[in-house]
Amino acid sequence: MTDLLQDAALPFTGDALTSLLSPSLRLLGLGEPTHGVEAFPELRNELFRHLVEHEGYRSIAIESDCLSALTADAYVTDGTGTLDAAMGGGFSHGFGSSPANRELLRWMRAHNEGRPAHERLRFYGVDGPLETAGAASPRLSLTALYGYLADRLALPWSRERLDELLGPDDRWTSPAAMYDPAHSVGRTPEARELRLIADDLGALLTAHTPLLTATAAPDDFWRAGLHARTAAGLLRYHAAMADATPTRFDALLALRDSMMADNLDAIVRREARRGPTLAFTHNTHLQRDISGMRFGGRPVRWWSAGAIISARLGDQYAFAASAFGTRGTDVPAPDTLEGLLSALPHPRTVIAPDRLRPALTRAPVPRVPADHTYFSLDPATVDRLDAIVFVREI
Repeated sequence: MTDLLQDAALPFTGDALTSLLSPSLRLLGLGEPTHGVEAFPELRNELFRHLVEHEGYRSIAIESDCLSALTADAYVTDGTGTLDAAMGGGFSHGFGSSPANRELLRWMRAHNEGRPAHERLRFYGVDGPLETAGAASPRLSLTALYGYLADRLALPWSRERLDELLGPDDRWTSPAAMYDPAHSVGRTPEARELRLIADDLGALLTAHTPLLTATAAPDDFWRAGLHARTAAGLLRYHAAMADATPTRFDALLALRDSMMADNLDAIVRREARRGPTLAFTHNTHLQRDISGMRFGGRPVRWWSAGAIISARLGDQYAFAASAFGTRGTDVPAPDTLEGLLSALPHPRTVIAPDRLRPALTRAPVPRVPADHTYFSLDPATVDRLDAIVFVREI
């Protein structure tokens, strides 16, 4: 290990990370290299507490269903329900079983207790109602948006017509549709009509913004916008599930990250007067470079939410990628970036990417991890990161 490499690294603290970032940030993305490893959400919790207490952050957004997150947010902001109920109904992807996520909600609720509404921390989900096995029915969001507008405007559709077009929810949620487009209802005549209705309802929400914001609670208008984005996004996603072309899976990944980007964009705009937001998802959803993986024996590439939001926010967005060294018997080779970083003296380290490359005596090779769920750092793109957070052993 060279002295230059050691000079590029600091022991992990909130101060060490933020010292590498612009003070004008509106959104800080902290990525994790794999799911299900508590070391990374625990590190996120530590960082978020620092950001709240010292940097003026008032919100966090994680890779979880944006609609389910309303339950968790109601608990942390207003004390609605119980912590157990918030964990059970406030997360997707199995993340409600994470002890670190439980501690996050507990701490946020304790922090908010007794504070005025404008100072309370908010909790968001950035993902759509999507799971590996398929996508949710658009019913919840479409009918919620319809109900909000029907109470205030004259609409040309009836609730009965929506129900007729939607049909049974199990038509939409069949797991078989993820792998066989013939099982998807996303391009039926009913689905096409629903996409037009969702588009028109979203346009009405925008066109009547002055009236709606003057006569309804801001939180109600916010939720209506969330449902508008989600209904349209789900209907696009179901249409892509019905596509039989070879690039079908590329489109699904791109649509999912587009939904994430639109949610992040809306969160940043909502939080603009209160402070910046911390986003926490997998590295591949936050990186600026095009994301890639192999699926079904072929390469799949798509632009991540981070790449999209970076194009929108410019230097008001920053991304810190995390990585780890040893996990059980999975030890990085010494000529990989993770292998080189494992020689650093601290268990958790913050590395400045702009000082990393000059410190390397040789170009690292990409790591091939034993665990296929771990996405290793790409040595060729580290200069596109604002910081690296390295955990030596998990």
